[in-house]
Amino acid sequence: MPSSLDRRTFLGASLGTGLTTSLTASTITPASTAAPPPTVAAAAGNVRRSGAKFQYRKACKFGMTRGKTLGERFQSAKDAGFDGVEMDSPNGMSTAEVVAAAREVGIRIPGVVDSVHWQITLSDPDAAKREEGRKALETAIRDSHAYGGTSVLLVPAVCGKSVPEAAAWERSVEEIRKTLPLAADLGIHILIENVWNRFLYEHDGPNTQSAEKFATYIDAIDSPWVGAYFDIGNHQKYGLPAAWIRTLGSRLVKCDVKDWGVQGGWSRIGDGDVDWAAVTQALSDIGFTGWVSAEVGGGDTAYLRTVAERVDRVFSL
Repeated sequence: MPSSLDRRTFLGASLGTGLTTSLTASTITPASTAAPPPTVAAAAGNVRRSGAKFQYRKACKFGMTRGKTLGERFQSAKDAGFDGVEMDSPNGMSTAEVVAAAREVGIRIPGVVDSVHWQITLSDPDAAKREEGRKALETAIRDSHAYGGTSVLLVPAVCGKSVPEAAAWERSVEEIRKTLPLAADLGIHILIENVWNRFLYEHDGPNTQSAEKFATYIDAIDSPWVGAYFDIGNHQKYGLPAAWIRTLGSRLVKCDVKDWGVQGGWSRIGDGDVDWAAVTQALSDIGFTGWVSAEVGGGDTAYLRTVAERVDRVFSL
């Protein structure tokens, strides 16, 4: 198993824990002899926001944008102050059209979200379903590379009465490992998200749970191409996000940004129970530098601008 130093060194070189790769143009070339598809050039600009304790670029999810065309949706995100838009995949869209629209607007596509990981899971008891889910993940890896991205966000398993955690762990690890040669060949990281899937935490447990099981799962896959896509608001109900960040440490590659509170449930960023000052300090302390993605309700450009402003505001606390 790689040491934490080895993992940090690798991620720093390939994902922007320094300021070299993920925050500049995508320059990864596949090891295969086939010519790579066109990628989207990085937007120029300083990533240190005024008052922020760490450096980041911010994205929104494609589903948050509005518009009749790809170009209109990308332009809305850019005008709102986002540096990138994270796509879903598989998505049925023309890769060339997505790339062309993003390039014309001048906005990054930092990665994709596996669009079927809830319905076609890598933890399914049916081996054929697991294979279908793995093939979808491979499509997402290819799309992320084609878009100039660096990652695929993955919910690796969904547990329930028919899928106990031990079985979900074994099945999902096996399927993820099968995709690692492709991920390494294309330079795309598979990032595991913490989410309400009854996996790697106790769904009916206390609000003092730790990220130890989450970290152990990532380490069990034992690959520098697998890390954490930490959703800051998702586990406010079950533990302290700042503590989870510190436990994940160099495993943490990207963050989703949302908020949650005991009284209001899902809340506007900054209006829930997340201790954003503690979160910001924890991200700074682990040396985080990279992409953060708002994951909240969508709307027009004016609305998206308020979301972008809230992201900057909480990371300045």
